[in-house]
Amino acid sequence: MTIVLIILCAAFAAAFLYYGSKEKYVHAVAFKGLASACFVIMGLILNPGTNTANLIVTGLLAGCIADIVIDLRKVFAKKGQTFFLLGCLFFFAGHIMYILAVFPMSTHKALCVAIAVIVTPPLMLEIYKHITANTLLKAVGIVYIGAVMLLNCAAINNLIDAPSAFTGVFSAGALLFMASDILLVFNTFGAQYSQKVKNFYIGLYYAGQILIALSLQYLS
Repeated sequence: MTIVLIILCAAFAAAFLYYGSKEKYVHAVAFKGLASACFVIMGLILNPGTNTANLIVTGLLAGCIADIVIDLRKVFAKKGQTFFLLGCLFFFAGHIMYILAVFPMSTHKALCVAIAVIVTPPLMLEIYKHITANTLLKAVGIVYIGAVMLLNCAAINNLIDAPSAFTGVFSAGALLFMASDILLVFNTFGAQYSQKVKNFYIGLYYAGQILIALSLQYLS
């Protein structure tokens, strides 16, 4: 069943990118929702029922909602920033769920927090040199990327201290998700938009969420 869901996710994501490139945004949002529903269904199927797993599934669901909401900005262009910020809020909520799932496993919690706090500001300052965004979006970006950094620090810490199929697959998914987020920022708010770059980071995003969903099968 997981193979079928992965194939469907890829097909729906491709349809989303196709219709988006043709500026048929209603169709694009519909197919994006279907693509994201695939990793949620996968998470529900593979969920062993533990507290950690339930938090991860909740994170997947928040991501699915975010995927739909954030692209409604193109359907309702006059409310574009509102939908973008609301989508970011759901993505942030999803990352909080992922953090709540894996952070308790970390043996160096203070170090993970310190790295996230130290790395996030200079990273965002460097990103801001290459993009155009208002103050509100910049503030939201710092908070959101801070959560992304903390998640990845915790996931990598877990992989190093307790190597397992779960920590390996989950951390790989988290890293792909982070790479996708950074490329999205550059492509959306940078000097030049590229459909090829969007195709690439959407691929990274769905690969990341699928890996996070697949990691549930390794939880007992």
